Amino acid sequence: MSLNIRFGVVSDPHVALEHTIWDAPNRFHLSEISIPALERVFEHFLELDLDFLLLPGDLTQHGEPENHRWLADRLSRLPFPTYVIPGNHDVPVENADRQSIAWADFPSYYRQQGYDSSDRLYYTRELAPGLRAIALNSNQFNSHGKQVGRLDDEQLHWLQGILDRLDGELVFVLIHHNVIEHLPNQSKHPMGRRYMLENAPVLLEMLRAAGVQVVFTGHLHVQDLAYSDRIYDITTGSLVSYPHPYRIFELTQDDRGSCSLKIESHRVETLPDWPNLSQIGREWMGDRSRPFMIRLLTEPPLNLPAHEAERLAPHLRYFWADIARGDAVVDFPDFPPAVRRFFQKFSANNTHIPGVESHRSLGAIDNHATLLLDRQPRRSHG
Repeated sequence: MSLNIRFGVVSDPHVALEHTIWDAPNRFHLSEISIPALERVFEHFLELDLDFLLLPGDLTQHGEPENHRWLADRLSRLPFPTYVIPGNHDVPVENADRQSIAWADFPSYYRQQGYDSSDRLYYTRELAPGLRAIALNSNQFNSHGKQVGRLDDEQLHWLQGILDRLDGELVFVLIHHNVIEHLPNQSKHPMGRRYMLENAPVLLEMLRAAGVQVVFTGHLHVQDLAYSDRIYDITTGSLVSYPHPYRIFELTQDDRGSCSLKIESHRVETLPDWPNLSQIGREWMGDRSRPFMIRLLTEPPLNLPAHEAERLAPHLRYFWADIARGDAVVDFPDFPPAVRRFFQKFSANNTHIPGVESHRSLGAIDNHATLLLDRQPRRSHG
């Protein structure tokens, strides 16, 4: 069976109608552009004759019902199917409050975006003949009512049943939390592990056994391609954070089964009321970077004293913006040797990833690349 499919990915759009925007001076999201930026992306998509659109979570600013209603209605008026999953911002509370919808109510807003009549926060749908989406919910609440990134046992049991019944289909998995590390020691560092799925090893083992190779994630607000033992985790940055990215993919398979996934990244760089959006977004992130850089410097593994962190933090003003852009080359030659080596590890280093063709310089694959996928037939398990 041959495939020739073009689709888009928009992650973490954090849609906020004007009257819902938080008036908080230190908020990281440039919420004012959420709707005009999304409309600009849709204009581009309408020129491309897309087959479908994937949105891997954080659809709204903070789970406001009016923002969910606006987005669901807008997506329903696009001329191609759209498929969504919840992010932590979409279902921030287990029970509805004055601001946010209840965790269990999410599917009712998105009946036309994958959930149909299901009340589960996860589903599977055929995207095209020979291509299936498995959409997972990684937002749970622990015994203390705290939101955590995890797949519950009931969902894992459901997933195994879906995987057991696959028979020769190519599968895309959508999940909000990262399942492979995109940053050095992300699953162990106190600042990075909140973006990781707590039981990612369990999920990855299940996917590998079924021959699933591609996972789409969000949450981290960076452009990055990560790989671990035959699985690619493609995370897409937030539309309301620098560099305001979105992606377009082309999936092709010839009659002999040779399969490739071409990745092209785009950015919303200007808007009518924001002619210098790219520059504004970078400065917005830089203006809010200091507390995060101080924490990064003073917590393990660096454990720098406060006065040393204060001295180095100004040099890191654009560090996170550079990481968010993808394909970063990070070096601070004037930093103490151990600190310099720590930050050098954040540089894009993708030469170890097999089955990837770069469209740019060697190693620069976070934004533009082609994945060469294996298409191995699977035997149905009944």
